[in-house]
This record gives sequence, structure tokens and C-alpha cells, in this order.
Amino acid sequence: MFGTTALAILVLAIVGFILARGFATSRAAVDGTKLNSLPSYYGTYVALWTGVPALLLILLWSALQEKVLNTIVMGTFPDEMLAGMGTGQLQLLLSEIRSIAGGRIFGEPAPEVLRAAEMLITMQNSADYAMIVVGCAAAVLGLVFTRSQLSNDFRARTRVESFVKVAMILCSIFAILVTVGIVFSLLFESYRFFQMVPWYEFFFGLSWEPQIPMRDDQVAGAGAFGAVPVFLGTIVVATIAMLFATPIGLLSAIYMAEYATPKFRDIVKPILEILAGIPTVVYGFFAVLTVAPALRQMGASIGMDVAANSALAAGGVMGIMIIPFISSLSDDALRAVPHSMREGSYGLGATKAETITAVLFPAALPGIVGGILLAVSRAIGETMIVVMAAGLIASLTVNPFSAVTTVTVQIVTLLIGDTEFDSPKTLAAFALGLVLFVATLCLNVLALRIVQKYREKYD
Repeated sequence: MFGTTALAILVLAIVGFILARGFATSRAAVDGTKLNSLPSYYGTYVALWTGVPALLLILLWSALQEKVLNTIVMGTFPDEMLAGMGTGQLQLLLSEIRSIAGGRIFGEPAPEVLRAAEMLITMQNSADYAMIVVGCAAAVLGLVFTRSQLSNDFRARTRVESFVKVAMILCSIFAILVTVGIVFSLLFESYRFFQMVPWYEFFFGLSWEPQIPMRDDQVAGAGAFGAVPVFLGTIVVATIAMLFATPIGLLSAIYMAEYATPKFRDIVKPILEILAGIPTVVYGFFAVLTVAPALRQMGASIGMDVAANSALAAGGVMGIMIIPFISSLSDDALRAVPHSMREGSYGLGATKAETITAVLFPAALPGIVGGILLAVSRAIGETMIVVMAAGLIASLTVNPFSAVTTVTVQIVTLLIGDTEFDSPKTLAAFALGLVLFVATLCLNVLALRIVQKYREKYD
């Protein structure tokens, strides 16, 4: 019912906009006086206060409805029936009730469970209809109240701008809080991991075997958490990707910015940027079905042993994927250089190639470096291509023809299956995530320093 309620509130907000705008237009035409704001601001003011509070109310309603209904349903069971049940058993019982309420019945449920499911269905229907009534009532009240405030002297534009300003501040605060929450969750879980595994073993150990038994009946190894092979594999794959992407991206940017005709540029640049929109799983299929077999055949023809899953296959395809990041940003940076700098270089007798290398490239360096570092961050954070083309085995090697793994792949692998967050196996994912976060932060700081240095020189 949330979608229906939101649609009804949206319709009421549109109605409020039309009514308020029509009121302002007619008032100006009848009285002949000048309105304090444009009619559209009157309509926007009423629409905002009609729709936004009501939408926030039903969002809060939807977030709390399931928890409240679960509490009421579980409260109908006798205490002796729930006595001795752990958290997992209570969750299973609640899942059974919800399955029966959804029409999925397995076996012969207990009479108490059937009664609870019937009660849940009744309460859900009542809560859904109540959501519609309350949401629409809140929207109507907002419409009526704001409509009664309108007059020729009403500062609608100021009210709308204040509303937007408050909304932007709240969104900024929310983004900051989310970032802080992510950082603290990484720090907290990583601290728990380092209480179980010594930090020096994690950062300097040469063996990565995190598969340890998580249950008494599970068979696994003793576990080793030396992350050096994982870090090395990430560096190898990202380096190969950048060796492919950087020269191609920069040269294509220089050609499109300085040599290509406008017609050619209008055709080729959008085609090149399509590469950034292709799903990574498609690149993974291309790597594992086309590039990897081709590399194996080429290696076999010259007597070289190439693994079925290799860092070269993953890095090469990843380099193709990140070419648009470097090409597009570098092209924009080159075209943003003032035309007077080009003319001054040509006036001094420099050729086009000399102008590009001695004038344009240094002046556009902040944007170029930003594009390259963005591509590096994208390469470090890529998962799907490496999973499909490079493998899951952590190998201590820099051989591009061998199978390697990366930090992101191991994070995904560690959080698949049993995810009890009291084992070093699952907590290791947070330690890897913290290292990845710090590495990305350092790249961003480096980019800012480079941009500040050259902007002082060329701005």
C-alpha cells in the first residue's frame, strides 16, 4: 500500500500546486497589484508542504509497521510456549507465521501459529488502509493550511528557498552521518578482528587461508590471515589495468581535443563513453570466454605456461573498462584550457605537438590526474571481472600470467555463506575493507595536493 499512498499524496501535491498557482494568477489579474513572488513559487510552496511531510510520515509508518506488528503477534503466544526459545528460534517462528500469512504453508502448523497468522493478516490489512487514510489526511491538512496563508504580500519565494536550504542541509548531515557510520563500523569490526589475529600477521604474513571451522561439525583448515598475497594481487591487477588504460585514454583525449574534427568528435566520444556503462559482468564474460583462452593459446604457441585465470586477462579487460574515465576527464580538462594559451604558444613559433606537451598538458594536469586517480580507484574496487577472470586463489606472485585475487574479491568471498560476526574469517572482511578505504583516501588526498599545486601556478 505504500506505493498507492505515495501516488495519492503526489496527486494531492500536484492539485495543491495548480490551485495555489491559479489563486496567485487570478489575484494579480483581479486586484491589479503586483505579487510578492511569481505564481509558480506560490504553487511550489503549497505542493512542498502538501507532499513532503505526508511522505515522511508514511515512510516512518512503513519502517515501524512490521516491527510493531511482529511484537503484537508474538505477544499473543502463551509465555510457557515461548519459554526457553533463543533468538534464532523466535525468528524461525516469526518467519513461519509470515509464510502462512503469505499463503505458503508447509506441513501442519500448530493451532497457535495459525491463529497468529490470521491475526497478522487482519492487522496488516488494517494498517495498510490506515496508512492511506493518515497519509492522505496529512496531505490535505498541509494543503488547506498553506492555502490559507496565501496573499499578495506572502513571501512565497523566500519560504520555498528556505525549505530547499533546510532540505539541502539535512541531506548533507545525513551523508556525513552515513560516512561516519561506515568508518566507525569498519574501525570497530577491524578492532575485533585484530584482537583475534595479530596485526603484524595480517599486514606482513605471506599466507592467506581464511577458511576456518565455524561450527563443531564443519571441516576446514587452521586458518592463516597473512594478507600480503591479497594486497599484492590487487596491486598487480590494478597496475596492468592502468598500463592498458592510461596511454590509450590520454592519447584518445589529446586526439579528440586537438586533432579531431567536430563531427568526428561528436560521433566517437559518446561511443567511447558507452564503455563506462557496460555492466562489469559483461566484461567478466568477455575476459573469461575470449581474452583468457586467447592468452592461453598465444602462450602455448611460444612455449609459455599461462593460467586459465590470469592477472593479465583480468587487468587487460579492466583497463578497457576504465578507459572512458581517463579519456573523458582528460578531454574536458584539455578543452578547458584558455584558448589564449594556445594562441600565445603558436605566436612564439611552437608547433601543435610542442604546444600540447609544453603548454596544454601541464595546464590541464589537475584534471588529467583526477581522471587517472579516479580510474585507479575504480580498478582497485572492481570485483566481478577479477572473480571471473583472475580467480580466488591468493598467490604471492607478480607474474601476470598466474592466477591472483584481490581485496574486493576476498571481501565478497568471506561474507558468503555463514556470516556469524564472531569469527576471524568474517571479521577479516572488515580489516580488508579498512585497508581499501585508507588506500582510496590516500589517493584522494594525493589528487587534491596535485590539483592545489598546479592550480596555484596556472589559474
